[in-house]
Amino acid sequence: MLRFTEKAKIFDVGITAVAGIVSVGVMLYAIGHFGLKESWPELVLNVFYVACLTMIGLYFFNRLDPHRFNYWCSVCVGITVLLRDILFPPPLAFYSLHLICITLSVLLVLMLTFFYARKDWQSYTKGNLWMICIVDMVIAALYNYDIYLEPQDEYTDYLLIEIWIRPTITYGLVACFVSEKEEQKNN
Repeated sequence: MLRFTEKAKIFDVGITAVAGIVSVGVMLYAIGHFGLKESWPELVLNVFYVACLTMIGLYFFNRLDPHRFNYWCSVCVGITVLLRDILFPPPLAFYSLHLICITLSVLLVLMLTFFYARKDWQSYTKGNLWMICIVDMVIAALYNYDIYLEPQDEYTDYLLIEIWIRPTITYGLVACFVSEKEEQKNN
């Protein structure tokens, strides 16, 4: 039995799942193509992305309760932000762009942490939830802009795919969070 009955919500989760699976598949192909020595960080990130996509599937088919889904998906997204954007940030063309990305990444981790630091996490507003997604998309857009500033090479296409995996997953997570909030309000 599906958790969602509205076509729009099913579409949101479906788009996230398809885009996430295709993106992760392409990145796994890139890891095979470039070798593990060259691309092992992507493999680590893909483990967390696959975990998120699996939890979205379990949540969609009513196999995972909302609290566990929200908690563990937020933890996985937070770990990827911490690893890719804060601890091991990619070299960017301009230092100011680097500072903006680091600042937004710290803000994103704080937003995810604040979401679960609250005793009543279900009281988080829809605007706050969508802000998580928007901040992640802005970070990805800045990385995308930086890629176009630098010379193109054989990694460029894969980098463009990789930077948009997490915002796609974040979109699905937020769509599920908002759906859960709406269900709580209706009950």
